[in-house]
Amino acid sequence: MSTTGPADPEAAGSTTADYDVGETTTDTSGVEESTAGNAQTATGGVRARLAIHNPPSCTVAATLEDGATATDVRRAEGNGEAVEQFRSSRQLAVDPVFEAGGEYVYRVADNGERNCPCRLIESLGYPIDDVAVRTNPTRLVVSLVLPSPEPIAEVVTTLEETGASVRLECLVRSIPEDGESVVVDTGRLTDRQQEVLEVAYRMGYFAYPREHSAEEVAAELGIVRSTFAEHLAAAQGRLFDGIFRTG
Repeated sequence: MSTTGPADPEAAGSTTADYDVGETTTDTSGVEESTAGNAQTATGGVRARLAIHNPPSCTVAATLEDGATATDVRRAEGNGEAVEQFRSSRQLAVDPVFEAGGEYVYRVADNGERNCPCRLIESLGYPIDDVAVRTNPTRLVVSLVLPSPEPIAEVVTTLEETGASVRLECLVRSIPEDGESVVVDTGRLTDRQQEVLEVAYRMGYFAYPREHSAEEVAAELGIVRSTFAEHLAAAQGRLFDGIFRTG
């Protein structure tokens, strides 16, 4: 994981000199990590936040105690080995490399597992902007800065092929003509509405020309066409309300 965490605004401190933890293994085209998202969305890109449930492998999650959270997660390499560094407000079984004001910085050996969600995403060529790891159950919240929404489907499919469950929590899209942003918050949706939209999107229901009909999408969902139409209309209504409402 070569990322920074979204939750805590204050850094917990520095680390020893053996590893260059100030840099990541992802390419942000020369843009500093803290401003990578703004640089991308300023040209019409999107920022997506994905919740990845029960990933098959995560070095940081394996280190955390039940109910603990890790932020400012990043991978660093040095002296021929890779490590994962992260911050937590809990004192763990491993010794911290830094401690101040109830915040602990930890460093553990990277297990090199290829099914690590962050490693998989980066292998597709999409830099990760930030990530937080939570346990009991294991959940990664990953933010990506992408040139367009299209790669999201590839990312989700790749992650779900490992057995993980993935949910798109938030999508922010920049409109370069006037500098405004459109925010799509799927927290407005029920789980069923979220599922209907995701399946419809993956089957090309919203593509032009349409790749699958409403009947085919409904069959994939195990519902009748009229029920699919009801769920779809309700989901779109909630999303559009969030985009266009002025009050």
